[in-house]
Amino acid sequence: MSFKIAIIGAGSVGFTKKLFTDILCVPEFRDIEFALTDMSEHNLQMIKQILDTIVASNKLPTRVTATTNRREALTGARYIISCVRVGGLEAYADDIRIPLKYGIDQCVGDTICAGGILYGQRNIPVILDFCKDIREVAEPGAKFLNYANPMAMNTWAAIEYGKVDTVGLCHGVQHGAEQIAEVLGAKSVSELDYICSGINHQTWFVDLKLNGRKIGKDELIAAFEAHPVFSQQEKLRIDVLKRFGVYSTESNGHLSEYLPWYRKRPDEITKWIDMSDWIHGETGGYLRHSTETRNWFETEFPQFLASAEKPIDPAKRSNEHASHILEALETGRVYRGHFNVKNNGVITNLPSDAIIESPGFVDRFGINMVSGITIPEACAATCMASINVQRMSVHAAISGDIDLLKLAVLHDPLVGAVATPEEVWQMVDEMVAAQARWLPQYADAVPAAKERLAKSTVKTREWAGAARRNVRSIDELRAEKAALKQAV
Repeated sequence: MSFKIAIIGAGSVGFTKKLFTDILCVPEFRDIEFALTDMSEHNLQMIKQILDTIVASNKLPTRVTATTNRREALTGARYIISCVRVGGLEAYADDIRIPLKYGIDQCVGDTICAGGILYGQRNIPVILDFCKDIREVAEPGAKFLNYANPMAMNTWAAIEYGKVDTVGLCHGVQHGAEQIAEVLGAKSVSELDYICSGINHQTWFVDLKLNGRKIGKDELIAAFEAHPVFSQQEKLRIDVLKRFGVYSTESNGHLSEYLPWYRKRPDEITKWIDMSDWIHGETGGYLRHSTETRNWFETEFPQFLASAEKPIDPAKRSNEHASHILEALETGRVYRGHFNVKNNGVITNLPSDAIIESPGFVDRFGINMVSGITIPEACAATCMASINVQRMSVHAAISGDIDLLKLAVLHDPLVGAVATPEEVWQMVDEMVAAQARWLPQYADAVPAAKERLAKSTVKTREWAGAARRNVRSIDELRAEKAALKQAV
């Protein structure tokens, strides 16, 4: 069979290579076309060279093209995969640094919280541009697979306003299942059966079976507390398991951002997090990690190229959903996974319009969700707080209504636990002004925001949070970027 897959943000070298080799593990997919597109011509040429080497080494008829012209890449595509970060690390630095001045301590800041909401404001206009191109030049009925965060907001906008057949994909469920299998002593995660349901990054293992035997709360708590590593790295996550009765898909650091009880006071934060790795709760941890490794693919390019000469091994196919979804849709071989889609009654105690993450089966008829799931009340309450924020954030991004944006940020659980309304209003003005070049929908609001900032008497704080060092400023990031360009 032959069809075209377009990858937007293909300059994400490692992830694009993984998606590419996963898809080519399907025997029927050897004679297809990959159209790569990215804003960075340099990164595009690097990844194209790697993928061309894979094709040549495996003697495949697969075709690979690369262009900075997105519309050209999308023309005739049956599947479009997005893994973009609008604004890059420069905008992301403001997502973390500015809220920290107001006491809002984020580890990742890409889902909700102040950072995740602004990230959504930058992404949604671009997502709608993608959708416009998909409707106009892609294959009729093309499917949009979104890997980009904030997952729920991006997917919500693409479905409700972009009018494109969209599914959001994440790997948090798979990683959580791997942890559970390990603490229970399973030889492989395949011994574990589970139902995981909720919203992206707040998904809950509501039913667990190991080799057919049901695993209860007490056994799971004991298994995690006995584990020499997870008992230290996932202290907050284990505490939530004890109180809610179910385990969350998200890491210690991620989960702590969505629950206002753990990151609202400096003296409390260090009790719950672990500094062995950024993902376990370090302030601005993912920004630090991303900044320090921003050019890793440059230094490791020779290794990437060398590995591309090896035969594709289907046994090493990853558990990323994309290749399995495409295989099921095209061949009819059924695939079970966890997908981000519009609820429409799938989860009985969450709103119909929300983007939920829940189990589904894929075949030639599409993605068929398992309906009638009711998640525990505490989980639903936590999800609802985020859903309300997501809904307002999407509507603000579409309308360019800065007052609605401020209300969305105010209603964020962590922000509301830490900041006053006056602080929130000033913080949003500051973030919108700093990120104006990525926020075209707020162009008319920026001058007034700057005027208010010039007159403001709201004081900010000197707070590094639980960090290895202070988060680098936007000026430092720009200076580093300029130095790298000069060196090249």
